[in-house]
Amino acid sequence: MSVILVTGSYDHEIRFWEAWSGICSRTIPRAAESGQVNRLAISPDKRLLAAAIHKKAYIYEIAAAPSAGPVAIFEGHNGNITSVCFHSEGKWLVTGSEDGTIKIWDLRSSSHLHRNYDNEAPVNDVVAGRIKQWDLSENICTHELTPGGDTPIRSISLASDGSCLVAGSVKGKCYVWKINERSELPRFQAVTMFQAHTKYLTRLLLSPDVKFLATCSADTTVKIWSISPHYEFKLDKTMQGHQRWVWDCAFSADSAYLVTASSDHTARLWDMATGETVRQYNGHQKAAVCCALHDGAG
Repeated sequence: MSVILVTGSYDHEIRFWEAWSGICSRTIPRAAESGQVNRLAISPDKRLLAAAIHKKAYIYEIAAAPSAGPVAIFEGHNGNITSVCFHSEGKWLVTGSEDGTIKIWDLRSSSHLHRNYDNEAPVNDVVAGRIKQWDLSENICTHELTPGGDTPIRSISLASDGSCLVAGSVKGKCYVWKINERSELPRFQAVTMFQAHTKYLTRLLLSPDVKFLATCSADTTVKIWSISPHYEFKLDKTMQGHQRWVWDCAFSADSAYLVTASSDHTARLWDMATGETVRQYNGHQKAAVCCALHDGAG
C-alpha cells in the first residue's frame, strides 16, 4: 500500500489500481447505491478514502476487505458535493457543494458536522466565482477575490509552501496571487494572469515542489507550466493522449508523475520529464471524472 491510486466514475464505481502494473486491485461495490462519484481524497495517513457521491460524503477504510462498505456517511448537503479534502492532520474533512455551503466534518465525533459556512453561490472547488479564505474559528470571510468578474472560478490550488494561490476560470484563464506574510503588504497580491486553454478549464494543480502547474481542459489536453521564482508561468509541455475531456489530476509526492482522469473512460499516468504516458488504467464503463494519488509517507 505504499502507492494508493484511486479513480471514480460516472459508472458509479470507485476503483483502486496497482500504479505500475495497471491492474485494478479493488472495486468498491455500490450496487445498492445511486449517484455518481464526483471527487476523491485520501487521508494524510493513507487510512481513509473520502468520496463525494451526489449529496453525501462516504468514508472508506483503504485497507479494508474488498467487499467492505463505508465506515461513515456524512449527510447534510442539499446539492451535489463538488469538492472534498482532508485537513493536513487528517482530523477534519471539508466538503463544498452546489447548494452554496462549505461544511467541516469531525472524523473523531459521532455527530460529525462541526461547522457550516454559507458561500452564497454554488461551490466548485470550495469556491464559486470568488475565492474566499475563511476564519475557521468564526463563520466569517476574511478575504474575497473576484478576478474574473462574473466568470465562475472552476478550480484553485494552494502552494504546498504557502507561497502562492492559483485559480482557473471556466473560460481557461489562470490567475496567480503571491501570499504575503508581512502585515504591511496585501495578504493576496495579484502577480499575473494568463490564458491556459481556449476551452473549458476543469482542474488545475500546483506540483508539490511548486515548480509546475498542471491544467486540465475540455480540449482533451493537460498542459504543464513551469514556474519561475518571480511567478512567471511558461508552457513547458502539452500532454496529449486522452480522447475526451480531462476532468482531474493528481501529482506524485516527488512531482515526477501526474495521474489524470478523462471522459474517455480511462485514467493515465504521465512521466513529467518526458510528457509521455507510462501507464493507462482501463476498466470504467463511463467517464472517469476524479482521481486521487498518495505515494508519500503515511
